[in-house]
Amino acid sequence: MNKPKIVRPEVSQPAHALWFDRKKYVTINFVVQKPTDVQVDIQPDKMILCCKNDTDDVFYNELHFYDKVQIYDSRERVHERTINFLLRKMKPDVAWPRLQKDPAKPSWISVDFDNWRDWEHEEDEGKAEYDQYMDMIQEMTSENKGTIPAMGDLSDSD
Repeated sequence: MNKPKIVRPEVSQPAHALWFDRKKYVTINFVVQKPTDVQVDIQPDKMILCCKNDTDDVFYNELHFYDKVQIYDSRERVHERTINFLLRKMKPDVAWPRLQKDPAKPSWISVDFDNWRDWEHEEDEGKAEYDQYMDMIQEMTSENKGTIPAMGDLSDSD
């Protein structure tokens, strides 16, 4: 069964969007105060969001993705001040230099610098910590269940 098509309202404005890129996902937060009547359509190459805020302003965003996403493993969550989208990339480990296919950036899209990481060049950096963590978990689940692993090597005082 097809979802009803979201039609652009005659009077609307785009909601401000903050986005950031990760290895497997792209995250977009649309800033809307107390969103209601939220309609969402996620397709492999684009998404549409239509909703109202607490003062009945109508928001409409349509964006064509930089690259394809997996629609069945992408989701949205409505919060008090934002509508959060987690979009699973069709090609993991490929960085998105921008959110949209079109290089011209609309004024309503901003990079979420608080959450941005240049993960392309951190291939090996986190691996040692991850391996250490996995060893610790392994230790805790093996024979010595009663002992607490030493955490001395994790202190900041170097």
